[in-house]
Amino acid sequence: MTWTDSIDIAIALDEAHPDFDPTFVNFVDLRKMVVALKEFDDKEDKSGEKILEAIQMNWLEERE
Repeated sequence: MTWTDSIDIAIALDEAHPDFDPTFVNFVDLRKMVVALKEFDDKEDKSGEKILEAIQMNWLEERE
């Protein structure tokens, strides 16, 4: 997975953190959570606010 795989990342985050509420995650913590995923294979510094926001929104949608 790379930063552009926001839906796949959101699904993986939901599976890895089922009790976590993504509504209140800040982007610094979200970046750390994504990089910690075993399926993730990209450079940490390649993400920006728009990418992290897309991941957060997809994660929220995954919860619904």
